[in-house]
Amino acid sequence: MTTLVDLIRHGEPEGGRAYRGHNVDDPLSDKGWWQMSTMVDHHCPWTHIITSPLVRCRDFAEELAGRHDLPFSIEDRFKEVGFGRWEGKTPDEITELWPDEYEAFYRDPVLHRPEGAEPLEDFFSRVSNGLNDLASRHSGHHVLVVAHAGVIRAALANALGAEPGCMYRFKIPNAGISRLSHESRGWFVEFVNGQLTE
Repeated sequence: MTTLVDLIRHGEPEGGRAYRGHNVDDPLSDKGWWQMSTMVDHHCPWTHIITSPLVRCRDFAEELAGRHDLPFSIEDRFKEVGFGRWEGKTPDEITELWPDEYEAFYRDPVLHRPEGAEPLEDFFSRVSNGLNDLASRHSGHHVLVVAHAGVIRAALANALGAEPGCMYRFKIPNAGISRLSHESRGWFVEFVNGQLTE
């Protein structure tokens, strides 16, 4: 029995690009709502919608679930990775304040976390556990997960059996949709940053 899991990243939040993590939570901008609505369009193949608790994901998930009369749930394990003192700051601000820390992070995001950040192994583990519970609870169904770039990267790396540090090699745009499938042999990647066709 195959379970399908579509993962959509939230659209652009108010304030534009920044490392929000899970302690800074701006709502979607008008552009962000447009990005997500355009990506989903008229498609609704899902039997359930699961969302990160953060408002930049939850607002759209609630609206979409209400519009299509779908069951809806919040999963804390799908909130974004914690970025410590980087949260709320733009890449330009971080490179100005902590240039060595920023460079070290992108060389090795496991060993060189921002000060106060969530350990990447812990984040990877919570996302993986959340996905495995999802596959068990919704076996044979098609589920939409509204989440964050970090969560989607971790999910893709987990499906490939890759190490946590590899997850930053995936580029996940605002409102990008990727699909995983789960069956008796485990997780598989169906597409990354693709289009809904059903």
